[in-house]
Formats: sequence, C-alpha cells, structure tokens
Amino acid sequence: MRALVLRKPGEAGVETIADPPLTDTNVLLKVRFVGFCGSDLNSFRGLNPLVAYPRILGHEVSATVVEDRGRDGGALSAGTNVTVSPYTSCGECPSCQRGRRNACQFNQTLGVQRDGALAEFIVLPRERLYPAKLSLKELCLVEPLTVGFHAVARGRVCKDDTVAIWGCGGVGLGVVAAASSRGGRTICIDVDDEKLQLARMAGGQLTINSKREPLHDRLLEMTQGRGPDVVIEAIGTAATFRAAVEEVAFTGRVVYVGYAKEPVTYETRLFVQKELDVLGSRNAQPEDFAAVIKLLEARIFPVDQAISLVVPLEEAADTLRSWSDNPSRFRKIMVSMDDCRRVSRSAARHCG
Repeated sequence: MRALVLRKPGEAGVETIADPPLTDTNVLLKVRFVGFCGSDLNSFRGLNPLVAYPRILGHEVSATVVEDRGRDGGALSAGTNVTVSPYTSCGECPSCQRGRRNACQFNQTLGVQRDGALAEFIVLPRERLYPAKLSLKELCLVEPLTVGFHAVARGRVCKDDTVAIWGCGGVGLGVVAAASSRGGRTICIDVDDEKLQLARMAGGQLTINSKREPLHDRLLEMTQGRGPDVVIEAIGTAATFRAAVEEVAFTGRVVYVGYAKEPVTYETRLFVQKELDVLGSRNAQPEDFAAVIKLLEARIFPVDQAISLVVPLEEAADTLRSWSDNPSRFRKIMVSMDDCRRVSRSAARHCG
C-alpha cells in the first residue's frame, strides 16, 4: 500500500510499504481523510522531541471499516465510518491507575511515537474507534476538537466564567466551542482576522487581534478590570505562556494545551499572590469524543469554513513544505485518501 513517509526533517514522500497485519483483536480500516496537525508540522521541521525518523505521520483520522474479526458479539460492520482515538494507554502507570489514560506515561500517539494514518490502510483496536452519523470530513475533525474540549474540562469552565483563549487554530476552535457550550463568556485572541472570524462562528463572543490591539488593556476593558477567570493557552510560545499567568484574574485557572519550544521565565510571585490553579492538558478522554460528536451532530460547528485545503496523498508532501514556509496561510489541511488508485484485500467495495 502507499503511505506518506517522513524520512527526516524536511524530507517526505509517498512510498510503498507492506499492508498492515490483521489480528482477531484489531480492525482493518480504509483511511479516508487525515488532518495535518501542528505536531506534524513540528515533526516535518525537526522540532518535535517525541518523534523518531522515519515516521508515517497522521493522527486526525476518518476511516471506513473493512474487516472486524471480533468474536465477542461487538464487531463493527464492514462499511461503517468511524473516527479514531490515536492514543495508547498501558493501564499500569500512575495516570492510568487514576483513570486518566489520556495522560498515560507510556502513551504512543499515531504519527508521533508510532507510525500514523497517512497510509491507505491501518489496523486499530476496536475500543479506539468511534462510529457516528457524521460526514467523513466531520469525523476527521473530531480528534483535534476533543483536545480543546478536554482543556475546557480541565479548566472547570462554567456559565459564570469569562474564558480567554490564546490561539484560534484547530485546537483553539475546540476550546471556543466547548467553553461556549458550557455557557462561558469567551474572549478569542489571535493575530489573524480570518481565524478570529472563524472563532466567532464556532461560538466566540469577543475577539482581540493582539497584533493591532493592546492585549492587556483590552482584556481589562472586557472583564471590568478583573482579568479572565480562565485562560487557556493553545499556541505554545514563551510569550503566551507568560501572558496567561499575567492576565488571568486572581484565584483564576490557567490551562496549557501546547507547550513552548524553549524555556519559559516566570515572575513566580504571581503564582502565589494570585493563588492560581495552573494546569496541563493532554490529549482527550472518551467523554470528550462523545461531547464533540454530539456537537458536530447538532450541525452548529462551521466545518466547511474550518477546512482551508483538501489535497490527495500525492500532494501531501508539497503541501507540508508550503505550510512550513507560510504557516499563517492555512487553517486546517486535510489529505484525502479516496482516489482508490491502488485497492487491496476486500477494500474495493468500500472505496468511494
């Protein structure tokens, strides 16, 4: 089968690899769409410390069941469309023992610590699959949105909260939609007017273009001088990490989704003086997948507007290069695997 292989930073191309082996505990899937994520871009640039090369990228997935050999009565029917939870969990580490398998100490995410979904076929355990009555593009958007939903859950957002969201990319849009669905008052912060407009379509109420507007002054204006109750940082720079702590209200909550690619220096007095809850947020839980699927089934999320480009597998490497050269040009990029130029096993009847 064909796959997009990242041989080393900056060097990616379509190669022929072996078909994945199917066992009685896994499901054979025909991959339909794969979304590019910021982690894929960092891997392409050589800035992802978790990835080893060569690597097949891709963890935002919609797929169609080709074969499920499960013999426990719960097998998925061939032709069922699903989205995918791309994580693993060991069941034994402290995180897993506390019921927080999303933060498993030994997690291996598709496309990062193990080969991902930018291939014609993949095999995955059935418990990692989520069937839903959604389009293939909607199913591909589920996982990135769950990351934002999980961050909002970590921040304990409620209807009395004003929530400031740094970054309105794919994860940030999930934060906006989740905070809005909980009744929070949302302030969306970005340097791109198109992303801010999209954030409003996803449920954002107020926006700040921090390139043109004085961020500190505008936040005080919008919060009657208090600062936001919750700050969720979805960019991952030293400057925004610091700003989150500086701008949040006293006794507020700060949630970090991304992580800075360099050391961050803080005025630590603010942690104590404000008595802050500073939280990390990693991946997503099953309840986050259920919440996002419910949101998308309600048809209130701007799916078409969130996707800026769809390309075939043959153009994926060039698109990665273009994205790396000009990241602000793109919102969500998806790779379509549906040309069916090469058909394997019994998948032919399920393609297209």
